[in-house]
Amino acid sequence: MTAQGFGFLDRLKAAADSASAAEATFRQQAAQQIAALDRERAFAFRRLNLMRAIADAVAEAETEEQAVAAALAALRAKLDWSNDSDARALVLSRFSPVAQAVFANLTASENDAALPDVAQVLVEFENWYARTRDTPFWSLFDHYRSETPVVDF
Repeated sequence: MTAQGFGFLDRLKAAADSASAAEATFRQQAAQQIAALDRERAFAFRRLNLMRAIADAVAEAETEEQAVAAALAALRAKLDWSNDSDARALVLSRFSPVAQAVFANLTASENDAALPDVAQVLVEFENWYARTRDTPFWSLFDHYRSETPVVDF
């Protein structure tokens, strides 16, 4: 038998290598898409949970000033910010319009037509944060918090 007679094996090997490369590429793309969707889901739940806490804090306020203070306290608690810095103060001041929008929506009467869109105000805050920090705001929630057991004495 001649070596030329085994040429079909070279073609089959090339086809197998091509299929293997296509699968590897697909798996890599799928892993990247899964990671992106996972991050998007995590951010969506972080957004929901934070805004639920903000709404709960603002609901107790009687004035806009109290609402903003309560919302910022809730944000600081969620981020575990127990001390101040210039960077944190800037973030808190830029988050204030979100608190104001929540307060306006929670205290609105049926006659109020021009209410701020809380979701849009939040997006504007998120965009500002991403532009100035080169990372999404919701990444602040990535830090690990160790579980601290509660002990009754």
